Amino acid sequence: MLPESHLSSTTATGHLRRPERPLSSQSIGEQESYPPIRLMIADDHRMLREGLRRSLTELGFEIVAEARNGAEAVDLAAAVKPDVILMDVTMPQLDGVEATRQIKDRFPGIFIVMLTMHADQDVLTEAIRAGANGYLVKDCSTSEIASAIEAVASGETALSPRLAASMLTEVRRQTTAPPDRVVTPREEEVLQLIADGCSTPEVAEQLYISQKTVKNHLASIYQKLDARDRTQAVLQAVRLGIVSIN
Repeated sequence: MLPESHLSSTTATGHLRRPERPLSSQSIGEQESYPPIRLMIADDHRMLREGLRRSLTELGFEIVAEARNGAEAVDLAAAVKPDVILMDVTMPQLDGVEATRQIKDRFPGIFIVMLTMHADQDVLTEAIRAGANGYLVKDCSTSEIASAIEAVASGETALSPRLAASMLTEVRRQTTAPPDRVVTPREEEVLQLIADGCSTPEVAEQLYISQKTVKNHLASIYQKLDARDRTQAVLQAVRLGIVSIN
């Protein structure tokens, strides 16, 4: 990763192969009962790859592969099947969004965090449609990248505040009149809490239900809204007028 002096502060917040863990970078390496997250880095800049490899290895991640372009990322993902991929958006041969789409179509269990130079709404929308699980601007810090990796490996979505603001502006612009009811009243409650930024445990606590029940509701919501993850579900729910964002 670039030296911390080159990085400004943003925050990354956040289902599946691993039990939920704390999303702090300090937890990495301390949870001895968990195997390290197997990570692949895809970026066409050698210095950035080397910096990320050093920094993230020190934090306890296992770097299993490095790709220099999107086509190589697709091939390496099939070969090594990492837990998480850090994917640059702009790469030669195949851009990061298309590489993400191909990887997620073949290996939906691989989590992908996109890295982009700019908070571009069009890129963010395409990344969401491609199935990316996290979206970070490259000026974030190493610890924030680590937290994002932890988040997506636990099934959450990681999104830079600048990108979140861009996405919310767009969904407000595209919001339409409410249609006939698509989800149940309870699913609407779950969706609204997710839109408000609540995690699975927080939703369970507020609705007095179990975390398993929350996950069952989310699975039903994803199917009804044709969404892959929370971000897509909230985006679609806002567009349909099911929930609001304050």
